[in-house]
Amino acid sequence: MEQLVSLDTLVPLQKGYLRSLEGGRGLLSRLASLGFTPGAPIEVVQNRGRGPLIVLVRECRIALGRGEARKIWVQVERNGHGPATE
Repeated sequence: MEQLVSLDTLVPLQKGYLRSLEGGRGLLSRLASLGFTPGAPIEVVQNRGRGPLIVLVRECRIALGRGEARKIWVQVERNGHGPATE
């Protein structure tokens, strides 16, 4: 079983794969247009514990508010490999 965490809990240089999104139609549409789709690899570039996060999605750096990042659920990459399949 895969363990999902919200994007705001990842630390810089930590990587994962997008698994699901929460939120209203407007937020979901905005995130999808930015490349946040199921299976997309995500890397945290900056997370200082408060303020916006900067993430790398599909080779683009994107700044997200903390509230937005809490609604993005990822499976953390383990040991430099893709997600485990169980």
